Formats: sequence, structure tokens, C-alpha cells
Amino acid sequence: QVQLVESGGGAVQPGGSLRLSCAASGFTFSLSFMSWYRQAPGKERELVAAEQSTDGSTNYADSVKGRFTISRENAKNTVYLQMNSLKPEDTAVYYCYARARTINGYRPYWGKGTPVTVSS
Repeated sequence: QVQLVESGGGAVQPGGSLRLSCAASGFTFSLSFMSWYRQAPGKERELVAAEQSTDGSTNYADSVKGRFTISRENAKNTVYLQMNSLKPEDTAVYYCYARARTINGYRPYWGKGTPVTVSS
């Protein structure tokens, strides 16, 4: 059974930092492609950061470039999102997404999300 469990969200002041974690299970993590999305109140879900290929290349939304970093730790089946210099407009629920390598090929899975609030 595939599971993606996010953690690390919370409330932080503008300029602060948070590190989100997504613990994965039920698929071959090392061969899968992981991403982070977010959805702010009243807005559509948007891509924040994504792994593009197995060579480690990544893609970021313009609004977070230079502030956010996606990384992974295969030994722990975990992907991270380091968020620095947070702004009020970063307030959203953050979701982990996997293009998961399974015995049936690649399949899409979502976590349940973790909320981030940036406010003074």
C-alpha cells in the first residue's frame, strides 16, 4: 500500500525557515520522481518543486527559486523541502506528490498535505 506522509508544517514569521518532510512507502522510492505542490486558500494547486530525472535535475516555480530546495534521502525513503526566507504569500497547504515506480509501472500518488502559515 502506497503512503506519503508529510510533516514539518506550522506557523512561522516572515523571513523564517521550515523544512517539510515526506516519508514514502509502498513503492520503489529510489526509482521514483518526487515533487512538492501547494494550494493556497481560494487558489488552484500549483507546482513548487519537482525532480525532473534520475540525474538529480530539479525544477522550481519562479516564485520560490533561490529560496526553496527539494532534496531526498533514499536510505530513509524521504523527500524534503527546505523553505527559507518565507513570505506571507507562501502560506498554503503543501502536498507531496510521487510519480511512483511500482510493479505496474509509474503511478501518481498524493499525500494528505501539511499546512504552512507565514504571518507576523
